[in-house]
Order: sequence, then structure tokens, then C-alpha cells
Amino acid sequence: MIFKSGKRVYKGNYLKLSEGDVLIIEGIHGLNPVVTQDLPDKNKFKIYISALTSLNIDEHNRIPLTDARLLRRMVRDARTRNNSAQTSIASWPLVRQAEDEFIFPYQDDADAVFNSVLIYEIAVLKQFAEPLLFGVGQNEPEYYEAKRLLKFLEYFVGVDTAAVPSNSILREFVGGGIFRL
Repeated sequence: MIFKSGKRVYKGNYLKLSEGDVLIIEGIHGLNPVVTQDLPDKNKFKIYISALTSLNIDEHNRIPLTDARLLRRMVRDARTRNNSAQTSIASWPLVRQAEDEFIFPYQDDADAVFNSVLIYEIAVLKQFAEPLLFGVGQNEPEYYEAKRLLKFLEYFVGVDTAAVPSNSILREFVGGGIFRL
């Protein structure tokens, strides 16, 4: 619910852990020590999950990590927040700045790293991203970035979401997963 509204909702509920309980904190700020400052470090096991692509388009061209992440965000935010591609593109520099300040400094503190990239994800995202990108008007400042991303997507043949398992992390972005967002 917080993600859909874009605002924090405090309901006054406090969680008290008992001996042997496990607390899982999920989210991009989960590694920030401020979030878990009241928990002893010896009781923490921190996992960093990120799109760490190592895929190439061909022998000379890599899939830019930031493009894959922007496409993920654009598709998810259109579905969950009704945001346009223009809004996602316009906000991307601020997202990147916040990552540099609040997320990336803590990634090396993780006990484990999980690469969430799927070899077929751009092909799945394509069918959702293209209509969004075509919606960016020619007179908008985000138009040239939208055109660049559309050109990038031409390298991929679209894949139907029917091929994506319902428990796949890709479902966070395209919908239809078993987890409620």
C-alpha cells in the first residue's frame, strides 16, 4: 500500500520479536544501518538484491545496467502508480542520485549478493515499455531518451508473460505474481 501511494503510512503498530523469531526487512533501504540500528549486528544477515547484468547484445555491445533498471521501474510504475514513461524518465536522475547516497554505500556490507537479472527480462519488458515510450510527446524534454530506449528495444524479440513463472522476481514489474504488492 505504501508503494502504491508513494507516501509512508504509519499505523501505530509495533512489532515485538520473541526469542527465535526472524524479521525480514525488504526494500531498497534495507541495508542502511539506520533502518536496523536497534538490532544487534550479530543477529543480522544482509542480502543485497540488484540487477547486476552481465549480458551482451553482441560481441561489442553490453546491455546497459541502467537501461534495464529504468525499463523495470517504468513498467512497474505504470502498472502500480499509473505513471507515464515521461514521468519515469524525468525522475530517473533523482532516483540515481538517491541510490548513490542512500543505497550503494551499503551494498558492500551485505553478507550475500543476489543478481536478479533474468536473461529474458528485456524481451518480456519490451511489450509493456514500448507503448509507454511511444506515449512521450515529440515536444517533451524526455522524448529523445524515449526514442533511444525504443531503439534499444529493437534488439529484442518480445516474449509473452505466460512464459514467466508466477513466483519470478520479474513479476514485481509486469504483474501477475503470487506476491501481493
